[in-house]
Amino acid sequence: MSAIEHAPGLFIRGLEPPLKLSDYRLIAFDMDSTLINIECVDEIAAAAGRKDEVAAITEAAMRGEITDYKDSLRRRVALLAGVPESALQKVYDERLQLNPGVETFVQACRRAGLKTLLVSGGFTFFSERIRHRLQLDFARANTLGTFNGRLTGTLFDRPWGDICDGAEKRRVVLEVCELMGIPTSQSIAVGDGANDLPMMSVAGLSIAYHGKPAVREQAMLSIEQGGMDRALEILK
Repeated sequence: MSAIEHAPGLFIRGLEPPLKLSDYRLIAFDMDSTLINIECVDEIAAAAGRKDEVAAITEAAMRGEITDYKDSLRRRVALLAGVPESALQKVYDERLQLNPGVETFVQACRRAGLKTLLVSGGFTFFSERIRHRLQLDFARANTLGTFNGRLTGTLFDRPWGDICDGAEKRRVVLEVCELMGIPTSQSIAVGDGANDLPMMSVAGLSIAYHGKPAVREQAMLSIEQGGMDRALEILK
């Protein structure tokens, strides 16, 4: 089904707007390049003088050209070995910003009674700060290994799995829907990269925010110009 331009830079597929935001109960957000303006792994890599190398892998993974996301993330994280932990705070303070319209849209979701979930292939150092900053209800991300104040180039294993990839994002959305006792049709998923497609495929409404081509082509709502709050032109 082809997308229809509902308004300049706002494309819909299989939707009949306006929709009611209050008809949904859960919204899941990707973090890097969706809620925030950067890919954190790329900015950390800058501290190691390896930003170009890491960013090239990130871009290929987000475009879906690297199908093994876990392997691509391990490769990028390995290149961060030796970076001081203080570099993470520097990235947060100096490079990270919320994307335009994010606060407005998240606040509208919360006012409409939706539970909010951050589910990211990025890192808990940033996801926890964004969770608190936006007052989100849940968060799931990856934890960087550290030793003696420096990154080890590894990820800290968790009992439920070491890497939050596309399959894990989908699993978390399904699990939270089950815990809430709601059908997935009452969930929304927002993302920009190929690893967001699995969770977007099970959501009742999928939103691409300045997405990569494969994501724009599959999303029910694609925001290609302006801020995230443009979703409110469809969701009343």
